Amino acid sequence: MTTQALPREPRQDRSRATRRRLLEAAVDCLASAGWAGTTVAVVAERAGVSRGAAQHHFRTREELVTAAVEYGSEVRVAQMRERLDVPSGRRPSTLDVVMLLGEMYASPLFRAALQLWVAASSDEQLRARVLPLEARVGREAHRLTVEALGADESVPGVRETVQATLDLVRGLGLADLLTDDSARRTRLLRQWAATLDTALSRCH
Repeated sequence: MTTQALPREPRQDRSRATRRRLLEAAVDCLASAGWAGTTVAVVAERAGVSRGAAQHHFRTREELVTAAVEYGSEVRVAQMRERLDVPSGRRPSTLDVVMLLGEMYASPLFRAALQLWVAASSDEQLRARVLPLEARVGREAHRLTVEALGADESVPGVRETVQATLDLVRGLGLADLLTDDSARRTRLLRQWAATLDTALSRCH
């Protein structure tokens, strides 16, 4: 009796899986070790691949981080869509929306983005790559927040109020970078949700 060999994973699939592990490891490394600590060797070790395999996909640190910027932005947008996309007739409370935004802007993905913002502020090439990606994330975050809140942006002041909400959670995410700011963040977000409810109800 002959035994049939198990099908091998196609090389292209293995290559894509390796690339994704490297990008995930790069985002994780940026979030925990910062820009200075994110090297090809460190990322390869975190991803569980050889440095040679990493350099097959990304020849330089700049190539790796640039790809990680794009990957991280795509993941952040996907998470926002998944968590803020509102099914018909099931709109969450203002508090739920605000707390959810607070969680997303205190996540490792946002921490990684912050590290890139700092690095991009003094690196023109990186800044040219980061700016359009962050603009896309910002537009999608605003759109999803408007929909989740059921806000009417044709009313004067509503657009600015929604943007103030996003600016607030972004700032609180920054405050969480050095110390665990979760208790203060929760208090502030609860108060802001009540303020936002009042502001939006006056606009209806």
